[in-house]
Amino acid sequence: MTQTFLGAGPRRGVLSIDEGTTGTRAGVVLDSGAAHEVFYRSIEVSHPDDLSVEQDPMEIWTATLDVARRAVGRAGEEGVGITAVALSTQRATAMLWDRVTGRPLLPAVVWQDRRYAHELTAYEAEWDAPLLARQGRPVGARSPFLWAARQIATHPDVADAHRAGRLLFGTVDTWLIWRLTGGTVYATTPTNAASTGGYLLERHAWDEEWIGHLGFPVDLLPELRSDDAGFGTTDPAALGIAVPLAASMGDQHAALVALGGLAAGQGMCVYGTGAFVDAATGTTPALPRPDISGVLAHPGRRQGDVTHYSLEAYTSTAGSALRWLCDDLGLFASPKELGEEAGRVPTRPGRTPRFVPALAGVRTPVWHPEATASLTGLTLATTRADLARAVLDGIAHSVCDLIEGVADTMGTPLTRLRVGGGVSGSDPLMRIQADLTGLPLERVADSATASLRGTAYLAGVAQGLWSSLEEVVEAQPHGRVFEPSITAAERAGQRAAWRDVLIAHLNDPAPLPAREAAPEPHTPH
Repeated sequence: MTQTFLGAGPRRGVLSIDEGTTGTRAGVVLDSGAAHEVFYRSIEVSHPDDLSVEQDPMEIWTATLDVARRAVGRAGEEGVGITAVALSTQRATAMLWDRVTGRPLLPAVVWQDRRYAHELTAYEAEWDAPLLARQGRPVGARSPFLWAARQIATHPDVADAHRAGRLLFGTVDTWLIWRLTGGTVYATTPTNAASTGGYLLERHAWDEEWIGHLGFPVDLLPELRSDDAGFGTTDPAALGIAVPLAASMGDQHAALVALGGLAAGQGMCVYGTGAFVDAATGTTPALPRPDISGVLAHPGRRQGDVTHYSLEAYTSTAGSALRWLCDDLGLFASPKELGEEAGRVPTRPGRTPRFVPALAGVRTPVWHPEATASLTGLTLATTRADLARAVLDGIAHSVCDLIEGVADTMGTPLTRLRVGGGVSGSDPLMRIQADLTGLPLERVADSATASLRGTAYLAGVAQGLWSSLEEVVEAQPHGRVFEPSITAAERAGQRAAWRDVLIAHLNDPAPLPAREAAPEPHTPH
């Protein structure tokens, strides 16, 4: 039975779907800005070989249907009026499907896939500089367009569908928009398109020269729309409701909105398996610098006809290091115990154990994908507490490298940093992180639903539920703040010692890029 909840009951909200790499969640974000009950379903990720990472597009769709229908049902039971649907998705995971049958033709190729990394390396000398200037990112190690071009060239079913005009291509957002609207809307948004390596930052257009160079037929490109432009109406056969699909964003971009990264200098760090640092840079893009690796420019969000840009840096080792030490090596019973042990070491003298958490390479401030982790400086006097402290120090320094890389690329210090993610629950780590960054860190109360809420806020503003993003974001409860407790001189000494350790570990004959002294950042209250 079709239900349209527009205006029904005293409470209103946006049905928000957050489709991540390992699972999909959905819940209604109420007019207070808080997420109502959230439903979750895991999704399989397969690894056919060492370089390939794949998913089943139909499993993504059925998981989305399952959690979204459950959220709609709960809203109906409690009299919550759903005014719109919002979507946030994992980025750069791509698929090919048949517009007539609606069926995928192949498994989706996930953003972690590296099957063409070696081949793409050959393009770097000619293409890195122009792509950095116009897309804000280099060639990189993956390309959905190269993957799709190869499937069209070598896979008979894909080639047949292309010749017959039935072939469609898109990232997860395009796939779900198409399914949720009953096949009537074939589109994507800047926050998703940019991660494919084919989006012109300042023109809001596809980079057809580069995409065509990879052999991809540009006539297959989905329509580009702003993140809040609207994507038709949901098909009642899918969710049981017919309401506007009002916004669609990449998941990290949506999280940046929810965590308050709206104006230049406002940033977030999300600690999970790895750690993402994102910061808003205003309506003019801050382009990557050749001397700082791993910092990419993005459209943070395109709201109406205005693009608000951002920068992003990422390390693959945060929670993964804790899991490795606790679960795989058994050195600590749990990350909580590791944190408690680390808290027994209040100071860090010069000659102490050092942990470089490069379990999956180093990206920032220099690119060393082959780098491995190290634990050095051990003596007969080293204790378990010393080891635990070294681990948290190493994670915090690595994240600080990301924060400094983003700030240096932007050209100004961050004015505010809000943190979230499971690993941010470690008080000892947050205290160390605040000391090393020199910034007060606000650990938000509900970071697990940040992507879910951020895209719902964008949709709600477009639909008139809130007057502005600032209104709804700043109305959310404030979290615990961790203040720096060491002096600027102590901070500089610790960071310099870390850089020496990192240089020695990477055995790089060229010094890391110098970091000029900056005034202590001012955080508005």
